[in-house]
Amino acid sequence: MSYPGYPPQGGGYPPQPGAYPPQAGGYPPQPGAYPPQAGGYPPQPSGYPPQAGGYPPQAGGYPPQAGGYPPQAGGYPPAAGGYPPQAGGYPQAPPQGSWGGGPAGGYPSIGLDSMSNPGYGAGMPGGTMPQHPGGTMPQHPGPAMGYPGQPGQPMAGYPRAPSPNPSMPGYGGAPAPMPGYPQAPSPNPSMPAYGGGAMPVAPPVNRGFRGTIKDFPGADQLKDVEVLRKAMKGFGTDEQAIIDLLGSRSNRQRVPMLRAYKTSYGKDLIKDLHSELSGDFRKLVMAMLKAPAEFDAYELNSAIKGAGTDEACLIEILSSRSNAEIKEINQIYKKEYKKSLEDAISGDTSGHFRRLLISLAQGNRDERPNVDISLAKQDAQALYAAGENKLGTDESKFNAILCARSKPHLRAVFLQYQQMCGRDIEKSINREMSGDLESGMLAVVKCIKNTPVYFAERLYKAMKGAGTKDTTLIRIMVSRSEVDMLDIRQEYVKNYGKSLYTHISGDTSGDYKKLLLKLCGGND
Repeated sequence: MSYPGYPPQGGGYPPQPGAYPPQAGGYPPQPGAYPPQAGGYPPQPSGYPPQAGGYPPQAGGYPPQAGGYPPQAGGYPPAAGGYPPQAGGYPQAPPQGSWGGGPAGGYPSIGLDSMSNPGYGAGMPGGTMPQHPGGTMPQHPGPAMGYPGQPGQPMAGYPRAPSPNPSMPGYGGAPAPMPGYPQAPSPNPSMPAYGGGAMPVAPPVNRGFRGTIKDFPGADQLKDVEVLRKAMKGFGTDEQAIIDLLGSRSNRQRVPMLRAYKTSYGKDLIKDLHSELSGDFRKLVMAMLKAPAEFDAYELNSAIKGAGTDEACLIEILSSRSNAEIKEINQIYKKEYKKSLEDAISGDTSGHFRRLLISLAQGNRDERPNVDISLAKQDAQALYAAGENKLGTDESKFNAILCARSKPHLRAVFLQYQQMCGRDIEKSINREMSGDLESGMLAVVKCIKNTPVYFAERLYKAMKGAGTKDTTLIRIMVSRSEVDMLDIRQEYVKNYGKSLYTHISGDTSGDYKKLLLKLCGGND
């Protein structure tokens, strides 16, 4: 039998019985042949490869590199840096002269393109194939088992052989997906690198509902307004009934009571409650019967109108609300007070503080969750150059970065800033600015860093010392009761040594205290 591209049998390689090429019955029919069974490959001296010891390799065996195959210390692959050996994938392109890399003066040199064995000699990474006597390799008929490294071929009998499966993310040319860190190739699948476009800042964890007031199951508006009507009807008022009802309904269950009350009794619930209640308790009840954006617009208007301006209230609301919430506030403000919020701010404030408020009132902050570390470093350098590293302060640069960038990005900027100049951004603002602008910038930074910590501090300052800032206390307790009151309580007890519940109990009294404690939701 003749083989294309293979010299005649007489005197050729290998002529001995039991060796390669195969005999009748296909390849390989005989025990001990390729692929390897017990006894190694080949089973007799003078087979292929010609070294003593057979396959798998012993000293001097195949493959020729140190360590042999399967891998021992320093073994396959021999490239420094471990597996995968190089960036760009495994294997990307076999080198010239290697298995699968095409002839480069080595073996095989003829007949390879028309070989009927698709698995042999294709895609085997590693060293070059040893030359054989005669310079050619016998071609063989019949099916072949294939060689490890060829996609789609079986890999029988080769322990720990690396799989060329292209669907394994993270190995070489297929970088593992990195949620939240785009454009960050992973050179090592077990250690994602934070290079170029990523920041090692953990994405915010959605811990579910963090408020204290939830929807009351099975609430009926008509029955609820009947309870309120009975509480106000006749001589005196049943404040406890009002506290129990309003303190156990969410905002979206409280607000529709206004229409239901008018439907049932032809009267205005707000006016009736206003005439029956008084003091801070009445203010708190009125606040709880407004929708969130309506309440914010009301508070902003109250902060602006009159003799003085409550700058802290303006900053508190505008720095802690989302873009969608600020846009809704703008709409309601224009409808209720017949002028835009921006015009109201412009007429009541001045200078860089006015610019800060107007920027925040646009509701146009970047809200993308991704963080680009290179851009964060640039912004940190820009802030440093505009403040600490400059005679005077470029307030406009602070304004542009603090009001336009996303909150996750700014948290990364603050971290980079501290690492760069060894000073916290808040301390730099204290040194560089003064007055309302200093207070406003600090409030923005604190709110971005940690919103619950910011509100815990606001509540503490509202109650400490002589007298209580009840407007601030009511606003925060109502507006955060369905957002993050549980987190605010945790930060409060951690930072001030006693619970928010305890502080409210000691600083307020009567029905006002009872309803505030309902919003607080419990003692820590």
